[in-house]
Amino acid sequence: MSAYLLSILIWLPIIGGAGILLFSKQGQEGAARTASLMLSLVMFVLSLRLWTGFDKQTAAMQFEEKAQWIKAFNINYHLGVDGISMPLIVLTTLLTVIVVIAGWEVIKTRVAQYFAAFLMMEGVMIGVFAAQDAMLFYLFWEVMLIPMFLIIGIWGGPNRIYATIKFFLYTLLGSLLMLVALLYLYNKSGGSFAISDYHALAMPMGVQKWIFLAFFMAFAVKVPMVPVHTWLPDAHVEAPTGGSVILAAIMLKMGGYGFLRFNLPITPDASHALAGYVIALSLIAVIYIAYVALVQGDMKKLIAYSSISHMGFVTLGFFVFNQTALEGAMVQMISHGFISGAMFLVVGVLYDRLHSRDIATYGGVATVMPKFAFFAVLFAMANAGLPGTSGFVGEFLVILGAFQFNAWVATLAALTLVLGAAYTLWMVKRVMFGPIKNEDVKTLVDLSSHEMLFMSILAVFTIAVGVWPNPLLDVMRTTLENLLSHVAVSKL
Repeated sequence: MSAYLLSILIWLPIIGGAGILLFSKQGQEGAARTASLMLSLVMFVLSLRLWTGFDKQTAAMQFEEKAQWIKAFNINYHLGVDGISMPLIVLTTLLTVIVVIAGWEVIKTRVAQYFAAFLMMEGVMIGVFAAQDAMLFYLFWEVMLIPMFLIIGIWGGPNRIYATIKFFLYTLLGSLLMLVALLYLYNKSGGSFAISDYHALAMPMGVQKWIFLAFFMAFAVKVPMVPVHTWLPDAHVEAPTGGSVILAAIMLKMGGYGFLRFNLPITPDASHALAGYVIALSLIAVIYIAYVALVQGDMKKLIAYSSISHMGFVTLGFFVFNQTALEGAMVQMISHGFISGAMFLVVGVLYDRLHSRDIATYGGVATVMPKFAFFAVLFAMANAGLPGTSGFVGEFLVILGAFQFNAWVATLAALTLVLGAAYTLWMVKRVMFGPIKNEDVKTLVDLSSHEMLFMSILAVFTIAVGVWPNPLLDVMRTTLENLLSHVAVSKL
C-alpha cells in the first residue's frame, strides 16, 4: 500500500465523495453522514502512515510515485512528500474529520452533496501538497476552487454569490500569472515540468524577479497578503462553518506552501533581493490588520482578520532566511490550522443557536454554557499566543529568528502578541462574560456530544503542540535546512 499511498489519499476521497452523492434522496441523510464520517476517518488513519513511515534524516522526496501522463509535453503523474508537505497532508485529513463531525447535526439540506464536496476537496488539496510535476500541481490548484465555490455558493449566507465570485476572481487571476511563469520555466528547462528541475536553472536577476513576482501574486492572494486580502473576510462571513474551517485551516496554508515550493528554491536571488518588500507587507498584515480586527463587531470578520494577521507571521518567517524563523513559520501554519478552525467552530456553535454573529448580541454566555465557554476561552488564549499552546510556539520562534535578522523587524512583529491579545480578549469579554443583556442568551443549550467531540480533539492538538512541539519540528527540520542551504547559493 505504501507504494501507492499518495494516490490512495488523493483519489479515495474524490471517488468516495462521488459515491456519497448516491445518498442524495430524501431519507438517506443518515447514510450520507455515516459514510462520510467513515471515509474521512479512513483517510486520517491512512495519512498517519505518512508520518510513521517518514524518514526524518533525509530531505529527499518520499513515498514517490511517477508515471508518464501526457508524453507529447513531458507531463508526468509525479507525487511525493517531504518535511514541508507531509504535516500539511495530515492536517488536511484531520480537519476533514472535524468538518464532517461539525456538520453532523447542523446540515439539514443537501446533506450528501455537502459532505461530498468536502471529501472531494480533501483529495484535491492533498494533490496540491503531493504534486511534484508543475502542471499536475496547477491542475489540482485550480480544481480546488470548484468545491469551495459550491460550498460557499450553496450553503453560504445571504451575500454568498458576491463572496464566491470575488473569491473565485481573485484566486483565478493570481493563478493565471503562475501559469505564465510555469510555461516560461518549461521552455527554459528544455521541456520539463518537473518542479525539481527548476531548482538548478541559472537565470539572470531580471528574469528571476519576474518569475518571483508571477508566483508571488498567485500565492500572496491565497495567504492572503495585504493588499490582496479583501476577498477573505467576505468569503468567511458568507461561508458555512465547515467552509470557513477549511478555508482558514488549509487553503490559506497553500499560499505559504507555494512560497516554499516555488519562490524560494526556484528564484533564490530574487527572493533575497525582494525580501524587504515581502517583510514590509508581512509587518503591515501583522500590525495594521490586527488594528482592523479590533474594530470588528462581527465575530467571523474579527477571526478572519486575525487569520490575515497571523499568516503575516508565516511570510515574515520565510523571508528572514534563518532556520529558527523558518521552523517557526511552519509550526505557525500547522498551529493556525488547529486554532483558526477551532475559533470558527466556536462562532458556528453560537450561530447555530441564535443565528447571529454580532458580538453585541451576546454577553454572559459562560453562565449558561460553561463547557462551551471553557473551550472558547482556551482557543482564544491560543489565538493570543498564550505559552503552553501551539499559538505561542510558532510566533515565538519567528520573533526569535527575526531578531537574528533585524531587531526592529522582530520588535514590530512582537506587537502582535499585544494586539492579538487585545482583540481576542475584547471579544471573549463581551461574548462570554458580564451580565446577560439579551434574553435569548438564557435559552442557550450547552455543547452536544458531537460538539464536545470536535472541540476536545482540537483542544488536545492545540495543547500537545504547545507543550511538546519536537515531533513536529523533527519531521520538517532536515527539509528546511536543505531549502535554506539551497536559497543561500546564488543561481546567477
